[in-house]
Amino acid sequence: MQFKPILFLCLATLALGQKDPHFAADRNSIVHLFEWKWSDIADECERFLAPKGFGGVQISPPNENLVVTSSNRPWWERYQPVSYILNTRSGDEAALADMISRCNAVGVRIYVDTVINHMTGMGGTGTAGSQADRDGKNYPAVPYGSGDFHDSCTVNNYQDASNVRNCELVGLADLNQGSDYVRSKIIEYMNHLVDLGVAGFRVDAAKHMWPADLEAIYASLKNLNTDHGFLDGQKPFIFQEVIDLGGEAISKHEYTGFGTVIEFQYGLSLGNAFQGGNQLANLANWGPEWNLLDGLDAVAFIDNHDNQRTGGSQILTYKNPKPYKMAIAFMLAHPYGTTRLMSSFAFDNNDQGPPQDGAGNLISPSINDDGTCGNGYVCEHRWRQIFNMVGFRNAVQGTGIENWWSDGNQQIAFGRGNKGFVAFTIGYDLNQHLQTGLPAGSYCDVISGNAENGSCSGKTITVGGDGYADLSLGANEDDGVIAIHVNAKL
Repeated sequence: MQFKPILFLCLATLALGQKDPHFAADRNSIVHLFEWKWSDIADECERFLAPKGFGGVQISPPNENLVVTSSNRPWWERYQPVSYILNTRSGDEAALADMISRCNAVGVRIYVDTVINHMTGMGGTGTAGSQADRDGKNYPAVPYGSGDFHDSCTVNNYQDASNVRNCELVGLADLNQGSDYVRSKIIEYMNHLVDLGVAGFRVDAAKHMWPADLEAIYASLKNLNTDHGFLDGQKPFIFQEVIDLGGEAISKHEYTGFGTVIEFQYGLSLGNAFQGGNQLANLANWGPEWNLLDGLDAVAFIDNHDNQRTGGSQILTYKNPKPYKMAIAFMLAHPYGTTRLMSSFAFDNNDQGPPQDGAGNLISPSINDDGTCGNGYVCEHRWRQIFNMVGFRNAVQGTGIENWWSDGNQQIAFGRGNKGFVAFTIGYDLNQHLQTGLPAGSYCDVISGNAENGSCSGKTITVGGDGYADLSLGANEDDGVIAIHVNAKL
């Protein structure tokens, strides 16, 4: 009679483990270094991400993908799996393993973008030289054959969960994860990455797979590798791509029992608010009341590699920098969810591939004297207003929202315990005497400048003995945000 309670306890413990990103102490946020080479990611972990307090990196799919020469090597070729061989334009298995080891050594975790819903949507040769026979559904380097896939049909009815999960998304050969053999190959691939030292997985197109199948796959994953600094018994962090904006047969809530879910409503609603489509004052109850998941179940983001291309005008990206930086600042200042940041390459059309040479090899980002990137990379994570807010989030860890203030319209401010305080304005000047909750002293506004060697390259904010400060922010200033915290006290 004790079996069921023990089983439920084990499942609950497993689910909680898969919702823990396993950040090293005093770190936060995952940054997606989209289409970077493994060697460049290793360098970035050591020279920038670790010193700035970032928690981890989401990497592009590391398994062999189709070489799509007909479209000048578009970004989406990485989502056309040919095999689970670890060899792509980003590097081979040795380079991947070296990067994982180097990043873990400085406390920056690695999360793999995992494409297990499907194989290629066309035939051809992969980045490791393997063949893909799409028409015959034959992928010998795995190996998969026609019996490992769902029958061919087209995903065309989002009111029908079976159509969405058993048919082919944009022509991609749809794997049958209900098959023990298919599960075994996926588990083998993911466990190999766990052995190499990754901390978890972004699961691409999770919405297009049955929850029970995914739960079974995750339950078979190994504990994280203690040789890379993880504690004994820790399970990989799982964050699943389930696009749910309401009105469809499939709900994001179906996937929260065994991992976190990437919360697409988050960036859509904040993008609307910081472009003036909804009053900032309404963010006072930001969270599940906005149709968001519980924060413990969610990975929060403003934009990603998909919706920055196809998400419409409500999605903020690097191309609209002021409201984008404001939305990022709000995300990093607010305690909701596990936060994920985008680091893009510049693009002019939606299919455009990453910076590459004439032979299709990836070009490394260059680092300018001011710390920004060149060679076609945007590197939003290197914008002062973003990396300093990662520092803010670390400084206020473990505190709640206090001293919320708004003018009832487009100006808001709030504190995080006695550790940090932020203020925002859209459209008109902010001049307020506000309770910050911070100890008395002078603080560097980490949006307008950096705190270094006891001085500030931007604005200085003075907090009185009563915790109040005079805050001024012009409507025409570049950023629309003020942020101060205890680690930037002068």
